Amino acid sequence: MSNRVERFEDLNVYQEARLLTGKVYDITKVGKFAKDFGLVDYIRRAVVSIMSNIAEGFERGANKEFIQYLYYSKGSCGEVRSHLNVAFGQGYIDKQQYDDLYNRCCSISSMLAHFINYLSTSKIKGIKFKHD
Repeated sequence: MSNRVERFEDLNVYQEARLLTGKVYDITKVGKFAKDFGLVDYIRRAVVSIMSNIAEGFERGANKEFIQYLYYSKGSCGEVRSHLNVAFGQGYIDKQQYDDLYNRCCSISSMLAHFINYLSTSKIKGIKFKHD
């Protein structure tokens, strides 16, 4: 049995980002939040960017490029947290929703930081490069 990751969809951080994306889409479909078209657009774009940058970086096949895209994902986590602050401040989401989504963002950001550190110290350069 191998722990080798074959696809970006196999990455735990991608799976968590996908769950967060679904939850953000769910909360932005209802109530007052759904009527704030600007904020809905911003938060949806930011949360999708977390997933998309993980996927794009992975597919580039080089750790150095992957790390850069993981940093973009990490930045998008911060952007989502900022939008959640606005949504909570406007009463679009309750404290429980805010705490759940905010904590998920922080968890993903931490996972990304650890992954970046791992890739930065790895001797493997990526699938673009030949391995022995």
